[in-house]
Amino acid sequence: MKKNFVVALLTVLLAVTSCSFTTKKFDPDSDKDKVLIELITYVLEQGHFDLRAMDDDFSEDVFNEFIQNLDPLKRHFLQADYEEFAEYKHQLDEQIKNKDLSFFELVYNRHLTRVKESKVFYQEILDQAFDFNTDEDINTDYENLPYAKNQAELKERWRKQLKFNTLGIFYDNYETQLEYTENKDKNEDVDEDFEVKSLEALEEEARETTKESMQMYFENSDDLERKDWFSMYINSVVSQFDPHTSYFAPRDKERFDVSMSGKLEGIGARLQKERDHVKIMELISGGPAWRGDELEVGDVIQKVRQEDEEEAVNIGGMRLDYAVDLIKGPKGTKVYLTVKKVDGTIEEIEITRDVVEIDETYAKTSLVEKDEVSYGVINLPKFYFDMQDYNQRNAASDVKKEIIRLKERKAEGLVIDLRSNGGGSLSTVVDIAGLFIEKGPIVQVKDKERNREVLKDKDPSILWEGPLVILVNELSASASEILAAAMQDYERAVIIGSKQTYGKGTVQNVSDLNRWMRQSSFGDMGALKLTTQKFYRINGGSTQLKGVESDVVVADRYSYVDIGERDYDNPLPWDKIEPAKYNKWNGYKDLDKVLESSKKRMKENQQLALIDQNAKWIKEQRDINTYTLNFDKYKLENFELEEKNSKFKKINDYTTDLEYVSLPYEEKLIENDSVLGQKRERWHKNLKKDVYVEEAIYVLEDLRKQTKAYKLANAK
Repeated sequence: MKKNFVVALLTVLLAVTSCSFTTKKFDPDSDKDKVLIELITYVLEQGHFDLRAMDDDFSEDVFNEFIQNLDPLKRHFLQADYEEFAEYKHQLDEQIKNKDLSFFELVYNRHLTRVKESKVFYQEILDQAFDFNTDEDINTDYENLPYAKNQAELKERWRKQLKFNTLGIFYDNYETQLEYTENKDKNEDVDEDFEVKSLEALEEEARETTKESMQMYFENSDDLERKDWFSMYINSVVSQFDPHTSYFAPRDKERFDVSMSGKLEGIGARLQKERDHVKIMELISGGPAWRGDELEVGDVIQKVRQEDEEEAVNIGGMRLDYAVDLIKGPKGTKVYLTVKKVDGTIEEIEITRDVVEIDETYAKTSLVEKDEVSYGVINLPKFYFDMQDYNQRNAASDVKKEIIRLKERKAEGLVIDLRSNGGGSLSTVVDIAGLFIEKGPIVQVKDKERNREVLKDKDPSILWEGPLVILVNELSASASEILAAAMQDYERAVIIGSKQTYGKGTVQNVSDLNRWMRQSSFGDMGALKLTTQKFYRINGGSTQLKGVESDVVVADRYSYVDIGERDYDNPLPWDKIEPAKYNKWNGYKDLDKVLESSKKRMKENQQLALIDQNAKWIKEQRDINTYTLNFDKYKLENFELEEKNSKFKKINDYTTDLEYVSLPYEEKLIENDSVLGQKRERWHKNLKKDVYVEEAIYVLEDLRKQTKAYKLANAK
């Protein structure tokens, strides 16, 4: 099944263009949800690269995914519910074609009923003390766990889950108190206000914490509306065509645009709902709220008033999405927030909205010196671009600026860090690759009609002629793989990282569903992201499933965890096409010797050996799915776990003798932005401890020396 934690981490590769076909007329008297199903089916038929047949197998996959997404821990539905739902297991293909929503309605309404019943369960269970002396355990292999046969069995399942959660909190509090007592006995400095509690009091405190967590869970669930659950059903349908085809409800499309552009218009604050309150969790550096210096983290927003309105809207108890909609707005407009400050005072604060750039999205650069030679490191989190205007700030233009700045500082080698970069704009990849080669093909693209297009860099100039290393890992996907593959095929860069990258070789387009309709009486229909093309390396091979194999393979924490495209349901297959015509880079001499030297260093590196052992240990821990609910056994298991894990703590103790600094232009920004300074200080500290970046600098040094010797020999 799909790995949810991977889905949270990945950004999809997009083409700048969008699907465009003829519009279709829909029955204006029809239900909006039925029209949405018909519309999405039509768009898929028109545009998907490799349309899957909608048959009984398809129906069963939709059924399984929707049920699992609704109740992943199997703590709501009963076995009888599942058996009733299963009557539709091979009917959903026909229901979709006929715009029949009876399956969705049945499951959705039953889910609401079961969730209400579960609220009673958790409250009753958490009102009673847990006995941690009982010898019992819990199985967390939810995927293979059968559904509960009756309410009593379901309540027992809830009891164990809540006891497990509470036991973890109880253990942590117990250990904290034990550490305090030991330190006090040793006459060490301790917090004089610390209260030593009985085991009974610690258990009660842990139960209260669990209860608060569950209250938040159910409040978030209550915030979801029917349309949210219907979007989940639609996504259970469209994801059967491939893992990256998905439906965006109107709000989701807006969030996606923000994630790709790295900017939004608003006050520049991250908000979170806690109980019925909307609390400020972070002020985005450089944003209006941050500049105004009146809001602070922990403030609670009670009311929102627009500049052209006299009455403020009370947002207490409001769904977070709706509250955010009231607070954000176009650049230059004003919003008035009634805020309960951290100190308890109430204030109305005026903020003028502005464009807020989320700097974590953007490329950042550091300069490092080794043996009196300067090298540059550019970290690129994603291949971002403005969905409305490509000529606005994008990854390619930013990387170009950073390289120019590095050249001004006489840098003689460059590392581009694409680790955990999940992708982005195809156009930015082509533009970035063009900075390193004279001209030529970068990637090949094939559409559903099997037409082949070669995307090329047509600019004969080269911005960066020096040595180049690209860092990747298992989470480097899509656009990252195109850039790494192109530079590898040209022999322009040395690729250092995991055995292979993520393996996503498909292109998605976002299609505004409203553009397909001749009438708009249904309101905003959202958007569909669908796979429309497949891309190929210039050597003809696809990166789909196989990814890009590193020139120098190094161990990392993901080495033994299933997180690649090959671990998804319904991935498109690997294949190959005719190679493009291109000339390899001739700027390096004895590249094989450089790679061998690097591999030798990696093999002898004790830090990497320890990281590899840790990766295997992580795999072992992930495979465990039975846990004790007895405190003494839990304590013993945690002690043994800590003993085994203690040697891996040395990974964080590793440090290099390299020092990383910001470029001069950023140093000036930091003078007036302490938050940016803290972020860069943290990044530079991590770089200093990064064995992969260290090896990249060694490789740059070898490439530089080899190239310099080669040029001197040719000059003679």
